[in-house]
Amino acid sequence: MNEQIQPATVRVFIALAPPDHAKEELARELHLAYDTHSHLRWNRIEDWHITLAFLGELPAETVPVLRRPLAALAAGRRPPRLTLCGSGVFDDRVLWSGVDGDLDELHLLAADVRTAVKSCGIAFEDRPLRPHLTLARARRGDRSSAAEIAEGFSGFTGRRWPAERLHLVGSNAGRGSGPIHYRDIDAWAFGSGEPPSSRTGGSGSG
Repeated sequence: MNEQIQPATVRVFIALAPPDHAKEELARELHLAYDTHSHLRWNRIEDWHITLAFLGELPAETVPVLRRPLAALAAGRRPPRLTLCGSGVFDDRVLWSGVDGDLDELHLLAADVRTAVKSCGIAFEDRPLRPHLTLARARRGDRSSAAEIAEGFSGFTGRRWPAERLHLVGSNAGRGSGPIHYRDIDAWAFGSGEPPSSRTGGSGSG
């Protein structure tokens, strides 16, 4: 996630990223599809993510106000433990892998992320959370390729992993016909879920 994006405005979302071993597991499951369906618009593996809130196009000067509340939110939360599993298709063209694991915790995290964004005075379309990982898009008019691939790995279930960081991501989507690239604007490690006083162990006066 290290591509340059235009400075005046930024297309922004907040997401979780699977660790490398989880992405490699799924990539191995897809290796035949990469060859047989090379005409699809495949997302780069390093860009795979699970969107928690899509904020859309924001003025670049607005983005920094998100850093403090998102950093505090991540520090006060335990990382949800998730796994990539199954497959599906949106609108006959968008291929995705599903997400399982601590889904209640994931939905709570997404709700808190959205509350933090709104507290910054940033308006966005508050879409229902449908946890998934977008893998590829078929060309317009191709209504079979994505479904064919989805059927081939519908039984996939990867190992469970803890989400390590909360990511604020910028994208070049909608800025031309080239591939979509993403870059981290910032990212924050999750904490223990305990208040600071509990983490210090109370080692004050006796």
